[in-house]
Amino acid sequence: MTSMHNPAHPGLVLRDYLGDLSVTTVAERLGVTRAALSRILNGHAGISADMAVLLGAALGTSAEMWSIMQARYDLWQAQQRPHRDIQVFPELSHAA
Repeated sequence: MTSMHNPAHPGLVLRDYLGDLSVTTVAERLGVTRAALSRILNGHAGISADMAVLLGAALGTSAEMWSIMQARYDLWQAQQRPHRDIQVFPELSHAA
């Protein structure tokens, strides 16, 4: 398993992309509520697939970039929480 560093919440990256644009202006242009956008920018909500598509179109990036960034963040967060031990299925020879 590869070790992943603590990735930034995609909302922080989005904040950089938006520069000096106001939350209100961006929310209006994206067609989302100011509250929904603020939750993402403050790291309290993730970027959904729909939001990734909107951001890709509005910012000239790919929707995949935002989705992958969110998935990496979510996975890292999940890996930091304690989990019970899971036994590997020995009958599956391809299991790592």
